[in-house]
Amino acid sequence: MNGEQRREKIIDILNSSSKPVSGVALASMLNVSRQVIVQDIALIRASDNEISSTNRGYVIRKKNEHTRIFKVVHTEADAETELNSIVDMGGWVKDVFVYHKVYGVIKADLNLHSRRDIKDYMAEIGNGKSNLLMNVTSGYHYHTVIAPDEDTLDIIQEKLDKLGFLARLQEYEPVDFWSSKA
Repeated sequence: MNGEQRREKIIDILNSSSKPVSGVALASMLNVSRQVIVQDIALIRASDNEISSTNRGYVIRKKNEHTRIFKVVHTEADAETELNSIVDMGGWVKDVFVYHKVYGVIKADLNLHSRRDIKDYMAEIGNGKSNLLMNVTSGYHYHTVIAPDEDTLDIIQEKLDKLGFLARLQEYEPVDFWSSKA
């Protein structure tokens, strides 16, 4: 198998997976080193495929998915409720980011697809090694949420609003960067 065929196979594997696939797993499946996988992922990204790296592996954005950015605010105690409401309504949380008045956008990939992912994420935060990114901006933060269609994103938005988690955009924020529905 040549490099081009291997990269096509990587795309097929990521497209067919419902959860992140580790570089080690891809290397084992394709009988190459993990470093070859890292180089292949870089080439795949350069060819206009959106692949995210997470601590659990690689995730590819599927062509039939829809994205919306939500600005939210809540307490640390409500973080799990917020995330669970998104996945329960049919979406997945791609990332979390804050807009800091001095540092600009600070972003971290999450790729939370299920309550189990959220439970693991909250356990990592709860072990005391780190804090939620929202603490940098008094609870205000953003999530890129991905869903199979716009209707699902509307349902998620309604649920976040009902829970009191949606926040208004401020004038100092780069509005064109955020979704007009958030």
